[in-house]
Amino acid sequence: MRIALIGYGAMGREIERIAVERGHSIAHRFDIDNPLPDLLTNTDVAIDFSNAQHVVRNVRVCMESGVDMVIGTTGWMTQMDAVLDAVNSGESCVMYGSNFSIGMQMFNLIVARAAQLMQNAADYDVMLHELHHKRKADSPSGTAITLANTILESLTRKTSMLTETSHGRIADSQLHVSSTRGGEITGTHTVYCDSFSDTIELTHRAKNRSGFALGAVLAAEFIPGKKGYLDFADVFEDVLSYTSGVR
Repeated sequence: MRIALIGYGAMGREIERIAVERGHSIAHRFDIDNPLPDLLTNTDVAIDFSNAQHVVRNVRVCMESGVDMVIGTTGWMTQMDAVLDAVNSGESCVMYGSNFSIGMQMFNLIVARAAQLMQNAADYDVMLHELHHKRKADSPSGTAITLANTILESLTRKTSMLTETSHGRIADSQLHVSSTRGGEITGTHTVYCDSFSDTIELTHRAKNRSGFALGAVLAAEFIPGKKGYLDFADVFEDVLSYTSGVR
């Protein structure tokens, strides 16, 4: 495939390394200060790890150019209607992932099962905390929101998430999602299931960016010939099965 990299920072460079290792070529590189042209040429798929404020325009350009798109940028979900309008106007595919890490997708499935178990274990309260480096723009992370929604889907006694600092008692129905920013932490997400008797901790700790980059490239390999909007979490097992033999 011929890949356009939208956002050529540390993540873009890691995606390039893995894509080339898997036999793909890089058609274009655009950093955040070098926006897309009105049309993309000689490109099969664009992988976007840029900035939330540019996502809608980037999708429009890709759809008008007939180019598939993988979006790893987070923090733009309030603009979902505009993104879907752009996707539906074209014939290409857009896949979004709040976290393209293969390990994180497996972790999300584990958290889903834990939430199902906690549904019948009323003595356990559930909460979530995430840590990221000091440069991360959004808080909580898109991954934390995804994990929180996974918990809410199965744990019916939790009906909403509290994402701000609590300065007092929270309602039993609230799932507290807290965040810390500092240092060079790539990303750590921990789900706590706590009772009077014990605490269960489920943690995913990213060591570097390679897992995120590999997942984004696997997504790019999966979407040719497809149309519309896909969420990486929804089709993760299909992506893993399809791309296991792709080199």
